[in-house]
Amino acid sequence: MTRIALFFLAGFLAVPFFHQPVLGILHGIGIVPFAPFNMSATLPLGVPALISASFWGGVWAIVMLSVLRWDAQKPQPWIKGLLFGGIALTLVALLVVFPLKGMGFDMAQLPGRFLIGFLVNAAWGVGTLVFAKTFISR
Repeated sequence: MTRIALFFLAGFLAVPFFHQPVLGILHGIGIVPFAPFNMSATLPLGVPALISASFWGGVWAIVMLSVLRWDAQKPQPWIKGLLFGGIALTLVALLVVFPLKGMGFDMAQLPGRFLIGFLVNAAWGVGTLVFAKTFISR
């Protein structure tokens, strides 16, 4: 497989194995009202939400690992992966994705939504690095 395909696979798998379990914990303790591993159809293609999130996790992994100039032979940029996922992905979700889906919010909700997004997306960032290291370290 090419390096880009492995980057995609790392980000794709980081969603069900890192992002969604953190979402499950937040749901379990009553912080978020929706459960993880949602298989409801998403618009416009009717793809299950988990598969859609995993696909975009793969796309963002290519971006993140390219921006970080990731190399399996160098020490891992764990903090950078955590911050990229936590900050960049959360800002894109809040400022682009939510408005496109008609999921507006008032400014009073911003800190809470940012914190929740930071936690689940930071887990994705670290998970992506774990899978990338596993796939490409040889």
